Amino acid sequence: MPPAPNSGPPRLAVVGIPANRRVGLFQDAVRDAGLPAARTVSWLEVLRGEAVFLPGETVRIDSPGEDAEVDRLLRGGDDPTRVEGSARWYARFTSAVQEVARAAAAAGAVLLDGPRDIAVLFDKRLCHGVLDAAGVPVPESPTSGPGADPVRGWADVRRLMADHRMPRVFVKPAHGSSASGVMALETAGPGRIRAATSVERDEEGRLFNSLRVRHCTTEREVGALVDALAPDGLHIERWLSKASQRGRAADLRVVVVAGRATHAVVRTSRSPMTNLHLGGARGDLDEVRAAVEAAGGSWREALAVCERAAACFRETLCVGVDLLPTTGWRRFTVGEVNAFGDLLPRLTGLPGSGAEGLDTYGAQIAAVLATSSYDGRSGDDRRKTGRTSDGRARNDRAIDAL
Repeated sequence: MPPAPNSGPPRLAVVGIPANRRVGLFQDAVRDAGLPAARTVSWLEVLRGEAVFLPGETVRIDSPGEDAEVDRLLRGGDDPTRVEGSARWYARFTSAVQEVARAAAAAGAVLLDGPRDIAVLFDKRLCHGVLDAAGVPVPESPTSGPGADPVRGWADVRRLMADHRMPRVFVKPAHGSSASGVMALETAGPGRIRAATSVERDEEGRLFNSLRVRHCTTEREVGALVDALAPDGLHIERWLSKASQRGRAADLRVVVVAGRATHAVVRTSRSPMTNLHLGGARGDLDEVRAAVEAAGGSWREALAVCERAAACFRETLCVGVDLLPTTGWRRFTVGEVNAFGDLLPRLTGLPGSGAEGLDTYGAQIAAVLATSSYDGRSGDDRRKTGRTSDGRARNDRAIDAL
């Protein structure tokens, strides 16, 4: 039964790591909106089967990252810097999200994040396939969509690169995040291989994430890394040449809230990975907009590409879209869509977005208020506002095909 409508402010809850900055920033936005503090449900409570939700609550699901005990329960290891174990992490995490959904539904609470969406967003193969099927421009990939080839190791990667005429590819763990385990790989004939990655190997052969990008220049080293990563699942996509800003490769993280692009940040790097924790730096958004218009492109259309990507995940209030500009700043493709891609402290909304003066969390609170029980509808009706079953059907098909 849906929660009964009421005329008071929404009662919020957040599933997350209580001491984490993500929860803190969300609570700041709640307070700034003049609302009572959100009730925090920890991931440890969820994983121990102790999570409780209240009738009428609006529940945000946040990242389970940056907590050693939570990571141990999800991944099964004691070192959160390890790369291996992402398949186990994915299985346990999506199961935990389903438990949150079950408990919330039983209590008559409403989720801001759909469990079907999350299951697709945390599998790069599924996400790429859903975006491609919806007509969202994405890099070519031989590992997503119906009939995609499995990747069992280095021999499969070499074969797929040759069969699809892809001398430059990104090889990504299917369930990784923050560039964990990612390899930017290029070949130029037999025996000529170069890969950039943040993965390091210890003397026992275990894989660890590093805060620096290093280069592998032998097929033996690259093949050993791919073979070690393959059991958790790998995704391959064509490595597109990105546009540059001041001599550095550039892409964008665009946050879409309730179907509208509200925030954007430029990320630049001298390496193929632009993640800020790997040495990337924020670029100049005004310069990007000017470059797009000077090239005869449309900044509004670039944002619309992100909104089309977000529309594939209609049960989720907010996603972060990685937008890849091709050389010349005229065309854009979507690299990834991130369920927890809103951690952009102090960044305020784009002009004309409706989120001017608000950070990413404030924009989400504003969206919740805009469709809250103040208008007298039930929680079930609020959840359906502006949404159709198209995204759910695509995501169900993608999950079934895995």
